[in-house]
Amino acid sequence: MPTNTSALPMRPTDRNGAIAELDRARRIQRIKKLLVEQDAVLVAHYYTDADLQALAEDTGGYVSDSLDMARFGHEHKARTLVVAGVRFMGETAKILNPEKRVLMPTLEATCSLDEGCPADAFSAFCDAHPDRTVVVYANTSAEVKARADWVVTSSIALRLARYLKSRGEKILWAPDRHLGDYVRRESGADMLLWQGACVVHEEFRAQALVDLKQRYPDADVLAHPESPEAVIALADMVGSTTAMIEAARTRSARRFIVATDNGILYKMRQAAPGKEFLEAPTGGRGATCKSCAHCPWMAMNSLASLEAALATGGPEIHIEESIRRRALEPVLRMLEFAASEKAEVLGLGNA
Repeated sequence: MPTNTSALPMRPTDRNGAIAELDRARRIQRIKKLLVEQDAVLVAHYYTDADLQALAEDTGGYVSDSLDMARFGHEHKARTLVVAGVRFMGETAKILNPEKRVLMPTLEATCSLDEGCPADAFSAFCDAHPDRTVVVYANTSAEVKARADWVVTSSIALRLARYLKSRGEKILWAPDRHLGDYVRRESGADMLLWQGACVVHEEFRAQALVDLKQRYPDADVLAHPESPEAVIALADMVGSTTAMIEAARTRSARRFIVATDNGILYKMRQAAPGKEFLEAPTGGRGATCKSCAHCPWMAMNSLASLEAALATGGPEIHIEESIRRRALEPVLRMLEFAASEKAEVLGLGNA
């Protein structure tokens, strides 16, 4: 006698999965409704969960690096920007868009580079070296940006260093020592480096990468310049997040080993369907791995926290106006430099 499968109870794993999927779908629909009701647009970073990136794309928002997230928000008519990323990205959006409300799923989502460069200590470091031009990476707080002469992205940092070197200027660089050292090696500029590092990129291991490359000799290695020097030396291409996605699309290789946050694989697979992407190896898995190729703070962004932010109107980014104005100056200086070079700013690096 045939079994009536429709009468069979759902297995617990199936039931739990179905409930989770229904909850996910409900949250997505409510977020879409709240975005419309609140005249809000969602901008998400490449490193956030694929659900958030897809939701931004599906609702007329934007997925990109930090600066283009802020640019998009500035140009968009929405009165509220919802920034899925880490705190400095929300602050960058507010620096460029002071008239808009900027919400984030959580303000606890910070950045190891930002955390490792406190404004008071950094200001004292600058005061101890008054003869140097202060250049800070975008992965810093508004207060640190306010102390800088220039804010840079990973794609423009090398050109700026060469420009400042041509003017005879010595550079004080913060906070990422690996990116700073890469720029120093490539430009030959006199650079004094703050000793910060990204918890994700610092975990990539050169020897493990060599071993993986031996298993996949046809794979191109794409590396973000926040990675250690030994990892960069093994790369076929070094660049910002947006540049890495473009390389995945345009390079002839069919397989890539990617040395940056694995959240970027969502956009890489979109840009290059049919190609294979492998995570570059980190220091280990489980207890021995600090990040496992994914930023723990980026992972704090979720559909649930996004829904809550829209429903409650917070948390909201606020920056003291005098700090915002001082931080705006080096950001605009960087944009003007990029325009004068007729060069597209490809990313805020870990951005």
